[in-house]
Amino acid sequence: ADAQASAADAAAKKSAEESARLQAAKDAKSKKADAEAKAEAEREAAEKAKKEKEASERASRSSVRDASSFSAQGSYTVAQVQAMARQMVPADQFQCFSNIVNHESTWNYRATNASSGAYGLMQALPGHKMASAGADWQSNPATQIKWGLSYMDGRYGSPCGAWSFWQANNWY
Repeated sequence: ADAQASAADAAAKKSAEESARLQAAKDAKSKKADAEAKAEAEREAAEKAKKEKEASERASRSSVRDASSFSAQGSYTVAQVQAMARQMVPADQFQCFSNIVNHESTWNYRATNASSGAYGLMQALPGHKMASAGADWQSNPATQIKWGLSYMDGRYGSPCGAWSFWQANNWY
């Protein structure tokens, strides 16, 4: 009888251990599925946030004025050049743009670096590459701003990307 009871206890213990192993496997599988679902939801949320940010940036850029909407003048004050930039540069990027222009030319659209030949608000080198934004690149700060925005967007993603690079390297 003792042998039978011992055998029954051993069988029950073995059965309980097997049930526990099976339950642990189910729990692990369930946790893994939950973690995968959570990760997928986070990826989807991040993608949605990225798309919303891009849409917001497009909307912000579409609300700014184009260089051609400014009438040409013989000369411009710093305040006039800054006002143009405020109307052309997306509001969330203006401070970064302004920081670079302050360092490069102190808002002098006719600034020329005597040693390198860099020219204008952004100190384009060579200056004539700003002709891609307009033939009046030497005398029209709006054309220089247009070129500068395009350059910063193309090379650094945005004026703030360019400013981050400038801070690390003292050039952009």
